[in-house]
Amino acid sequence: MKVEHRIILSNFFNIIVLIIVIFFAIQNLNLVLTKLKFIQIADDLNASFLEIRLTEKNYFLYRNKMNLYDILNKIREIRYSIDNVRDDIIKAVGEDNFKILNKNLNDYTNVIALISEIEETKINNNQTETSIREAGKKLREFSEQITRLERTNTNELIMKSQKILLYSFWIIFLSSIVISHLISKKILLSLKLIQKLTLSISEGNFKTIENVDCDQECNSVIKAINFMSNELKNREEQLIQSKKLASIGVMTAGVAHELTNPLNNISMLAQTYIELYDNLSKDDRINFMSKVEAETDRMKEIVKNFLDFSKPKKPQLEQIDINTVIQKAIKLMQNMLYISNIETQLKLNENLPLTFIDRNQIQQVLVNLITNAVQAMTKNGKLIIVSDLDENKKYIKITITDTGKGIPPELLQHIFDPFFSTKGEGGTGLGLSVSHGIIKSHNGDITVKSEVGKGTTFTIRLPIYTKIEGSKTDE
Repeated sequence: MKVEHRIILSNFFNIIVLIIVIFFAIQNLNLVLTKLKFIQIADDLNASFLEIRLTEKNYFLYRNKMNLYDILNKIREIRYSIDNVRDDIIKAVGEDNFKILNKNLNDYTNVIALISEIEETKINNNQTETSIREAGKKLREFSEQITRLERTNTNELIMKSQKILLYSFWIIFLSSIVISHLISKKILLSLKLIQKLTLSISEGNFKTIENVDCDQECNSVIKAINFMSNELKNREEQLIQSKKLASIGVMTAGVAHELTNPLNNISMLAQTYIELYDNLSKDDRINFMSKVEAETDRMKEIVKNFLDFSKPKKPQLEQIDINTVIQKAIKLMQNMLYISNIETQLKLNENLPLTFIDRNQIQQVLVNLITNAVQAMTKNGKLIIVSDLDENKKYIKITITDTGKGIPPELLQHIFDPFFSTKGEGGTGLGLSVSHGIIKSHNGDITVKSEVGKGTTFTIRLPIYTKIEGSKTDE
């Protein structure tokens, strides 16, 4: 059943209960009003009966037959009033009580009528007084009795109505809470399941979800999520395929571009050699072949760089002081630094622990970064190399900072991509990619920060290793 239908059903249930409560409340209220109305009538009757009894006493005191006529007139008024509200009295006290009231009233009337019709001399005073008193007393007592009874019944009815309303309120209140809790729990369980599925998809798990036990809304959402998962999976596969094709295209274009120049030179040398062969001396021929060999070596270097990128060599690790590797790289680049009039500042921490690295590969990385820094600077630039421990003292950190032209932000994110170069025709775009692969093979990382017009900083982090275990040392 849908959550919407459950909510509608629960509301319908509460409305039905509320209607039933209202119906009984109205019934009880009408009954209470009827009884209150009868009590008012009964009070008037009791007042009339009291007045009759007072007139009756006057008769016994003064033996004035006019008092009997007054009593009969008063009884006629009472009968008229009773006839007007007959239905209300019957509804309040029942037909049996109404008949008893009428009978008592008739008995009292007959006694008064009989006495008023005979002569006073024929009246037995004691017998007359007893008959009148007994009939009046019986009428008055019955009237007071049913009045008290109806007052009691009215109070009980009011108390009963209060209890019904109170119980009904708690039934509706508790049922609303229970139903709301059950519906909310069901919705929350469905939402948690959907959240779990979406988190799974966000982590790259594009499997569809089958045989899930939940409500219709949840099933609809899961179907939508499964559809989305399939679409994302297809898009991911398409994206991966397109990236593969793009990478192959970039790599192929890069290799083709790099090989084109030496091939063109070899072709031109071969054509010139053929045309001038007869006029060339031995030294000239040797010179031509030397140039061809040089271009061939250049092609070999390009292919070697490509293979180094695609199949990086496994590091030949050894325990060494990183400062010695930095200093060796500076010596290799000293001539270039001198010619370019670059000021070099070394800030090496002499208390660094030994690290476990391939010195040649790390040296290759440093030489490549220094070369890039020199090429990015004009004369009178400044190169700063710092070695130290990182903030957590788990890694050795090397920073290489130049005061060159910097790298634009839109290019910075592609700086480690293969065959991507900021040097135009002057670079292969493999140096930083190879360097990135070397550092990653050492379980380290390399990052770059740059600001156009101010310079660039490359940061290398290498973990501290032990030679025996090949794992991080305990600090």
